[in-house]
Amino acid sequence: MMTRRIFNMAEKKLSKKALNKSFRNWAYGNLTCFSQEHMQTFGYLCAMLPLVEELYDTKEEQKEAMNTYTAFFNTEPQVGSIIVGITAGLEEAKANGNEDIDAEAINGIRAGLMGPLAGIGDSLVVGTLIPILLGIALGLSTGGSVVGPIFYIVAWNLIMAFGMKFLYFKGYELGGKAVDILVGEQATAIREAIVMLGTMVVGSVAATWVSVKTSFHLVNSAGKEFLNLQKQLDGVYPGFLTAAFVIFCWWLMSKKKVSPVVTMLILVVVAFIGVMIGFFNPGLKY
Repeated sequence: MMTRRIFNMAEKKLSKKALNKSFRNWAYGNLTCFSQEHMQTFGYLCAMLPLVEELYDTKEEQKEAMNTYTAFFNTEPQVGSIIVGITAGLEEAKANGNEDIDAEAINGIRAGLMGPLAGIGDSLVVGTLIPILLGIALGLSTGGSVVGPIFYIVAWNLIMAFGMKFLYFKGYELGGKAVDILVGEQATAIREAIVMLGTMVVGSVAATWVSVKTSFHLVNSAGKEFLNLQKQLDGVYPGFLTAAFVIFCWWLMSKKKVSPVVTMLILVVVAFIGVMIGFFNPGLKY
């Protein structure tokens, strides 16, 4: 009993100050020195540095612990903050002499989590949250109002700041137990549900805010219009051109692996040519 009591007194525990500093390092520096070779590795090193400095007394121990996090790492940075929190808890257990946790085990958990959480994060943040916030911001921007962009900037930063911090500390609290929740059939079901929700959101945003119409028409020798292509299309399939352009963009990025920037440039070229030949009319007056 006496030996057990002495061991508990000597147990190392990460301070709130060190954990907060670690979280800030990840939140602001997850893409620091980003490269194809290392991706988010340097940001991860910065996040773990204050924890390692507090857990280990000698430079040799700190160097050995930090070497664990030099391995390649890449995930969705917002949702991925839970992985940093998990490894903080695992590093704390390792520093307290837990024989089941070593550098290899920590790196195995990191590698196993970064893929599934990248899928969940991309679907939840990029595919769902951002389109929703942008849809609201576009509505608030009607008439050139600055309320829309201000709303988006404030809402995004608040959600990300509090959301990332919650995930980080939840990961620290769960430690290795989080692996059972985030990997496997349960994680797959969550990811598929989010992907489906994100697809619906993106579709609704496209239907609400994307509008492609043609001004192409034909007139007879008397100057009377006998063909209005837009009216004909609306009579058969309202919004046909809009749907065609959205599907075209999806085909370029999904099937042909064209980047979003190149896709936008292609749309600019199509719009320019369309205006030149009279297929589109931007309604500009000089």
